[in-house]
Amino acid sequence: MTPLVLIAESDAETADGLDASLRREGFRTALAADGQAALNLQASLRPDLILLGVDLPVRDGWDVLGEVRRRDETPVIMVAAEGQSGERLQALRIGADDYVTRPLNLTETAAHVQALLRRTLGAQKGGVLRVGPLEVQLDNYLVSVVLREGRRRLDLTLTEFRILAHMARAPLRVFSRADIMQACFPNQDVLERTIDSHVSHLRRKLETSGAAGLLRNVRGVGYRLELEG
Repeated sequence: MTPLVLIAESDAETADGLDASLRREGFRTALAADGQAALNLQASLRPDLILLGVDLPVRDGWDVLGEVRRRDETPVIMVAAEGQSGERLQALRIGADDYVTRPLNLTETAAHVQALLRRTLGAQKGGVLRVGPLEVQLDNYLVSVVLREGRRRLDLTLTEFRILAHMARAPLRVFSRADIMQACFPNQDVLERTIDSHVSHLRRKLETSGAAGLLRNVRGVGYRLELEG
């Protein structure tokens, strides 16, 4: 089925431009002019991706993003104000998968949508997540680093696999320790330093296998999985 993109944007001209641009690229679209309408449509339509403006009325983009993340892992591209680096960092910290800035380049925004959907929908269909040289096989708990000189399989603990698989579902997203705790240690009391220890062991195994630089610290926020080392 053709992917459905929910456009949550309060500016009618911007929303119409995004709608026309994405439809030309073959996507189905739905529009919401305020945050509560966006959440209602997300619940009823289950879109494949949300383009989410920061300055929505009723419930702003930050509130909507937090609620979406409490519900599920629907990919979200945040539309931030031009030059607001703090907004971009906040978007990634709360759980956005990508961001674009105003004034919007419609062609570039459509390319962001296509790239993110290729990663997320392709992974769902195949049961395999690919991030740079990493190949994560969800069904059989195998992780390999695929380089020109060959394939190297990583010897991971179950916890390390869960953390890596969780991050590989949304590369470039910044995951806080609380995000990782909730996803990988449900109903368990885990200290933040325990998360740091698991991530440190995982990073060393990636580096030893030729995938140095993929797992990065984001100071004061958490961790991010890069597309390239």
